[in-house]
Amino acid sequence: MKSIRVQDAAGMVLCHDVTEIIPGKLKGASFRKGHVIQNSDIDKLLNLGKRFIYVFELTKDQVHENEAAKRIAKAATGPGLIMTEPVEGKVTLSAAAKGLLKVDASALFLINRIQDIMFATLHSNQQAAANQAVGGTRIIPLVTEEERIQRVEIICRDHFPIVQVKPFIPHQVGLIVTGSEVFEGRIEDGFGPVVEKKFKRLGSRVMSYVKVSDDVEMTVKAIQDFIDKGADMIALTGGMSVDPDDQTPASIRAAGGKVITYGAPVLPGAMFMLAYLQDVPVIGLPGCVMYHQTSIFDLVVPRLLAGESVTRDDIVTMGHGGFCSDCETCRYPICPFGK
Repeated sequence: MKSIRVQDAAGMVLCHDVTEIIPGKLKGASFRKGHVIQNSDIDKLLNLGKRFIYVFELTKDQVHENEAAKRIAKAATGPGLIMTEPVEGKVTLSAAAKGLLKVDASALFLINRIQDIMFATLHSNQQAAANQAVGGTRIIPLVTEEERIQRVEIICRDHFPIVQVKPFIPHQVGLIVTGSEVFEGRIEDGFGPVVEKKFKRLGSRVMSYVKVSDDVEMTVKAIQDFIDKGADMIALTGGMSVDPDDQTPASIRAAGGKVITYGAPVLPGAMFMLAYLQDVPVIGLPGCVMYHQTSIFDLVVPRLLAGESVTRDDIVTMGHGGFCSDCETCRYPICPFGK
């Protein structure tokens, strides 16, 4: 850092804010610390009464905070994200469209271990709304060593992408409402409309839904009919408990579904089932999905709609963070559930 004549400062990095005061109108920073002084700034600095200022003179082995943030963000950012221009040394990443946020947490750890570097994101595998900010990066000092930025770029190259947002792929969903009491008209179906709204919010459409009794043969036929009609996903509601009358898990198996899991370490959602039939996801939704605003549905279905194949290990991992606090006002996904 050194003091230098304003006329000689072009291309150098300002070490302090330069305040502008207009009595009764304005008092604030006209130039911020870290600003790279341009030739066009000289007259204004002189008009602000500055003859000498404190600056950094960058060497070829140093990188300014704005340039550093741009390079880190560019190296780390995958599809589905928008990068801002640096603002006071920080670049923010936002979702280009609604989708599933994916973060390589292990690679992010390696980046943040490097001196002077910081890169923060939201949790991976959560829904991101269009234009929602999901992360940001900068360096801590005004300048850092070129070698450190190069190390970040190597990590990003080896693990690319560090951050991305996978868009939700519109699915045609076949919905099967199980239960003799609903099939026989003894009670009105309250499950189907709830599930239909959930899929709609995620950009998918329930192509149609049918009601079946607690009967394996009838349920298997409904599953196979949806497969024949080209359904991208099949959801079955209810009938997921160990009650002898509940035949949904047995029906999914009887239809030929390759069961990934029956049961999940998630509350609400323990009796959830996931299977695949001819590469079509088949999900068995327990009754809690109808009664709770947030449940296993919100942890698994967005991943399926983003085109991911969910494994049993993926489900098992959900135990850490899989307990919903059932808050009076639900703020999911801005909460610990599923993280």
